[in-house]
Amino acid sequence: MDCKATVNIGGYSGGGKTRGGNQAEDHDMGCTEKYTPCGILGEDSGQLLYINFGSSSYKTRDFIVDTLIQWWKTMTPEQKQDNELIQIKVENGPKSSGVRTQFKKRMVEFVDLLNIPIQLLHYPL
Repeated sequence: MDCKATVNIGGYSGGGKTRGGNQAEDHDMGCTEKYTPCGILGEDSGQLLYINFGSSSYKTRDFIVDTLIQWWKTMTPEQKQDNELIQIKVENGPKSSGVRTQFKKRMVEFVDLLNIPIQLLHYPL
C-alpha cells in the first residue's frame, strides 16, 4: 500500500507526456485541481487490487485508512472470508508512522470493522 505525490489533473499532467495514444498539453495552464493516488497491490500476484484518488487536502494517515475501508467494501463475502490475516506494508513516513496516534486510532477502527487481525509492517524511508 502506498500513496504517491499529489498530481495535477488535466491534459498537461506528467509534464506533457502520457502513456498510450493520448495527447497531452505541454504547458501547465493553471490547473488548481490536484489529487493524491493511493494503491493497494497484491504482493503474491503483483496485481493492483485497488486504487483511490483523494484531494490534496487529504491527510495521508486518514487517506490510507479510508482507502483500506473502501477496498474492503468492494470485496465479495467469499473474498473476505478467505482472509484470516491481513499484512499491510506501509512507508514509515511522518504521517503514517507507527507512533502517530491518529494513524493508530484509524487502524484500530479498521480492525474493528473487519474483525480479523492485521499486521502493520513499517519500512524505513
